[in-house]
Amino acid sequence: MTPEEFRSAGHELIDWLADLRTSVPDRPVLAQVDPGQVAGEFSAEPPQGTQSFGQLMAELDSVVVPGLTQTLHPMHFGWFPSNAALSSVLGDIACSGISALGISWESNPSLTEVEQVTCDWMRQLIGLSDQWEGSIQDTASTACLVSMLVARERASGLAQNTGGTQAITQPLVVYTTAQAHSSVAKAALLAGFGWDNVRKVETDPATYAMIPAALEQAIERDLAAGNKPAAIVAAVGTTGTTAIDPVAAIVAIAQRHDCFVHVDAAMAGSVMLLPEYRHLWDGIEGVDAISWNPHKWMGTILDCSLLYFRDIALVEEIMATNPSYLRSNADGAVPQLRDRGIPLGRRFRALKLLFHLRLDGIESIKNRLRRDLENAQWLLQRVEASEHWEVCAPVPLQTICVRHRPDGLSGPELDEHTLAWVGRINQSGAAYLTPSILDGEWMVRVSIGVEATEREHVEALWELMQSACNTR
Repeated sequence: MTPEEFRSAGHELIDWLADLRTSVPDRPVLAQVDPGQVAGEFSAEPPQGTQSFGQLMAELDSVVVPGLTQTLHPMHFGWFPSNAALSSVLGDIACSGISALGISWESNPSLTEVEQVTCDWMRQLIGLSDQWEGSIQDTASTACLVSMLVARERASGLAQNTGGTQAITQPLVVYTTAQAHSSVAKAALLAGFGWDNVRKVETDPATYAMIPAALEQAIERDLAAGNKPAAIVAAVGTTGTTAIDPVAAIVAIAQRHDCFVHVDAAMAGSVMLLPEYRHLWDGIEGVDAISWNPHKWMGTILDCSLLYFRDIALVEEIMATNPSYLRSNADGAVPQLRDRGIPLGRRFRALKLLFHLRLDGIESIKNRLRRDLENAQWLLQRVEASEHWEVCAPVPLQTICVRHRPDGLSGPELDEHTLAWVGRINQSGAAYLTPSILDGEWMVRVSIGVEATEREHVEALWELMQSACNTR
């Protein structure tokens, strides 16, 4: 494809994408396809020759789009907000079009330095001090893995420089809760801690937040057993209920026992753009690492996860790689972002943030977050005031966990009822909600935060929920 052919096709693609965005509210939220249906539309043999751009676009329309679950739909209330502001989409296009090679500062100084600038802008916007330095990872799962690797090496005295994990004789322990994201346990396993050394600390039965006293007790038991506490992963906004672990109390315990603290704020980190919500992570300046995803509620297109460390020198000592073919005269004078994460090569992801902040502006983003928080409180009040409906967990942010409990229903019958009514909504394509288990019972999460979701859509959802529960 020549630059001129690219220009023509690009105009057509942008028009198609704009039309698709416009049509999203008119489409089913949940993809209306069966397993294997999309794949079945493609030939089993690799394509031979070429296809016209028009034919390819027709294939997108007829095959790909029907297989999309519309996470940008104003009636999507599942999982977590996964927005893709069009301003940041332009940044993503620029990222791909520039095709920067991000393996060192020398390979693309702009990539490195724009990432430094945008990460520091975001640091300031969420109220962190200048002791923090950040980089852009792909997801919070990767960010957590990087933190666990750093925590392992910190606790083992840089065992990687000698015999590695095989030479560590004192078991290293990680502390988290059952409410933490599944990626936390996965990161601990990939970092070599092992299931036997991952502790699920007790949570408060009312708030689902980690109980500091239970954490301290777990650490003391490990010390008595000859184990070494290595890392604590605290959640600011758990996946199931958006519970907020008490950061300040956790930090105090960690400092007494020389334990690394990683804060996973993947979805909820966006709310720290609002000064009035920063009390939710009081004590944050005492942790060692923080990760959060602008590609969720804030709305920068995926993949854009921020990872901040207080001791960046330690991180670089652990993660550094310096093969001869990457050395240059700039070494020592500039940061090498490859030394702040796992991959050597990296995309120019910072352009997504640059475009988003420059074109939409931080105030419009803050206003949208406040709108979502207000809409969540509106729905919360309706659920609390309605017979047979219950709120299953506190609502510190924009996710409401609900259950419809008709008279006489409990146990398996209640679970069957819950899955039935949420299933009716999801399969209809009119809206999408996420069922989840809490305290051994199924409940339904309503996560409000899609860019296009206004009060009218939350009102429509509430009508759908009541209607679905009355159909038995």
